[in-house]
Amino acid sequence: MNQMSPAAALAGLPVTPRLPALFIGHGSPMNAITDTPYSRAWRLLGESLPRPRAILCVSAHWATQGSTLVDIAARPPTIHDFGGFPQRLFEQIYPASGAPDYARAAMGLVRSTRLEGDRNWGFDHGSWGVLLQMFPHADVPLFQMSLDLAKSPQAHFRLAQELRPLRERGLLIVASGNLVHNLYAMTQSGQAHPWAVEFDARAAEHIRARDIARLVQLGTQGPLAQMANPTLEHFLPVLYALGAADPKDELTFFNEGIDLAAISMRSFVLA
Repeated sequence: MNQMSPAAALAGLPVTPRLPALFIGHGSPMNAITDTPYSRAWRLLGESLPRPRAILCVSAHWATQGSTLVDIAARPPTIHDFGGFPQRLFEQIYPASGAPDYARAAMGLVRSTRLEGDRNWGFDHGSWGVLLQMFPHADVPLFQMSLDLAKSPQAHFRLAQELRPLRERGLLIVASGNLVHNLYAMTQSGQAHPWAVEFDARAAEHIRARDIARLVQLGTQGPLAQMANPTLEHFLPVLYALGAADPKDELTFFNEGIDLAAISMRSFVLA
């Protein structure tokens, strides 16, 4: 387990008003560089938020097995972890600095599992693809934490709960995934599959009620879950936004809708 005490982990970080926790349905990487209803909403959100001292992004695109890694590098690289898109997308660089002090504070706070420092990852498109629109000047330090797919959804939620104090030390928590994410069922027509609409609506009900048990059951059991998310890496980030929530937080949904027939873009702010 981590050796740093929670008090020591927070000692060097100034107290601030509580920052929001966000869940962002990120969808296609093209949202990073095109003007869409989704990217416009991200820009407006970035303009409306209090300025954070640092950002933690838990992205569906950094998945590990058997360990939870935290990026402690001072200058993480931009990762272009996709294929088949225009060259302009591959040319994008998000030159934010890392946030080693906040990364180590996160490692010190978490007791439910061991977090390991990592310098081999960077900013994947689940993070920079959204933040390029929200914070286009890349002037807020950023670090990522991986999703250990060997952990249960309940373990992910517990881990997120332990990160909550960082919101009162200037940290903006951004969980980036999609409530519905079935690449095999995408169509260009945009006509949403009925099962995608059903899953998204039911998930929204459970999120609104903060009913984590029913949300996890919806996301992991039965044929509807399998259609909505053949794999869980895009669903799990929602548990980080909800786990980091304060009981006083108000929930605001935005970007409600299904893109490409099988990708839920539903996002929310807890503040």
